[in-house]
Amino acid sequence: MRVNINLFDLNQAAMRDYFTGMAEKPFRASQVMKWVYHQGVTDFAAMSNLSKTLREHLADNTCSPLPTIISEKISADGTRKWLLQVDADNAIETVFIPETNRGTLCISSQAGCALNCTFCSTGKQGYSRNLSVAEIIGQVWLANKQLGYFASRRRVISNVVLMGMGEPLLNFDNVTKAVELITDDLGFGLANKRVTLSTAGIVPGIIKLSKCNKISLAVSLHAANDALRDELVPINRTYPIRELLSACRRYSEATGGEPVTFEYVMLNGVNDSLNDAQELAKILKGFPAKVNLIIFNPFPGTGFSRSSMETTDRFRAILTGAGIITITRKTRGDDIDAACGQLVGRVKPRARNRQMQRMATGCA
Repeated sequence: MRVNINLFDLNQAAMRDYFTGMAEKPFRASQVMKWVYHQGVTDFAAMSNLSKTLREHLADNTCSPLPTIISEKISADGTRKWLLQVDADNAIETVFIPETNRGTLCISSQAGCALNCTFCSTGKQGYSRNLSVAEIIGQVWLANKQLGYFASRRRVISNVVLMGMGEPLLNFDNVTKAVELITDDLGFGLANKRVTLSTAGIVPGIIKLSKCNKISLAVSLHAANDALRDELVPINRTYPIRELLSACRRYSEATGGEPVTFEYVMLNGVNDSLNDAQELAKILKGFPAKVNLIIFNPFPGTGFSRSSMETTDRFRAILTGAGIITITRKTRGDDIDAACGQLVGRVKPRARNRQMQRMATGCA
């Protein structure tokens, strides 16, 4: 049975190849991308600057399906969360966080997650599959449509962060193609520095990323020594802190000295002592780094609780005193379970435990 090509799976180069492969001029790719990403048009019949013959061919041989919105929740602070159906078994979550001078869209890269970080609700579900390019960029397209971008051409989403469900570097090819569409002028046209990829520390993926997409990098660190990080972030047993920091330094050098952001969730009595802060300051000394302290967001069945603000403030003071730029990230959307570490969607897991770890260590 013939499977039509999903145009949302094609970056600009692939789109050009598609049209030249059918004896059309390469500029047809630009025309179609402008319709899709600038005007939000996916109906080929409405693409008036294409010939009737070409429109009919596209209608017969391509498609542009997107994730389906199951529900939308709006927080008291204006944060919006969409539950998106991607197949019969799986739904993912996407979050928009409005602020005074920016609008940040947090998107997912996998249905579930294979890494099983102990403080994260997503990781407790297990892993189902990678998302396609269309399912990743489709989250950005749908959010723009819901927020009125295509109708007004007024940019609402100024930043995109790959911090939703899944480990982006374990879906490397699809994620990087989606990033190309996010940053392409014929796509959504965001500057590279306004796109952030957050990883739990897949060292080969960080090195590989440094050779292609020069976007902002964030690393979920959460501990300053291997013994504790092995417990909190199990992938650390494969890629320990020394290797991780070395890869991050290489990434910073590849991006012209841009700092790497280290995310650190504050867990009461686990990683929030003054000694922990001093140890973190020591390993980041002289490093082009920023630290985001994250207020822990509880979920059912968790054994952790959040650090007090007094503890968090003391922790931050030690880091800033050591010359490390440190902020405490404000919790947003926790009343609709849209805050950091709370995204769950609906996932039918297909990989658990050892199989999940083999996937992670293989950088699949």
